[in-house]
Amino acid sequence: MIALIQRVEEARVEVAGAMVGAIGKGLLALVAVQPGDGETQAQRLVERLLGYRVFADAEGKMNLSLSQTGGGLLLVSQFTLAADTRQGMRPGFSTAATPAEGERWFNRLVEMARNLHSQVEIGRFGAHMKVSLINDGPVTFWLEVR
Repeated sequence: MIALIQRVEEARVEVAGAMVGAIGKGLLALVAVQPGDGETQAQRLVERLLGYRVFADAEGKMNLSLSQTGGGLLLVSQFTLAADTRQGMRPGFSTAATPAEGERWFNRLVEMARNLHSQVEIGRFGAHMKVSLINDGPVTFWLEVR
């Protein structure tokens, strides 16, 4: 699994003009499922999303995690993160899970996150989404769990 995480002041997702998920201060995570991902990868990614220290402590150092700050987590499926871009001028998607497997493991990731964190919002799997955010920093990290 891959997650591109951004520390945000706020973020939201709209589908067909309707807001389907929104958070204030916290993390926006764009998530891709890869072939072979499963329970182990979902569990490890949730641990990293909730435990990765990207929020400032009293001295201004990134020492606090989402679990410690209690901020929101907005999870958005984005299979294009798993694209193969090594050759040519068009991405290949054989490195992304099938839509059925992607949805299965994305939904499991959401379930795990909601069991551990009180403020979890999501986009809509497979929908054309408009994601809006105010990146705080900017702070953006690529997390990959194999």
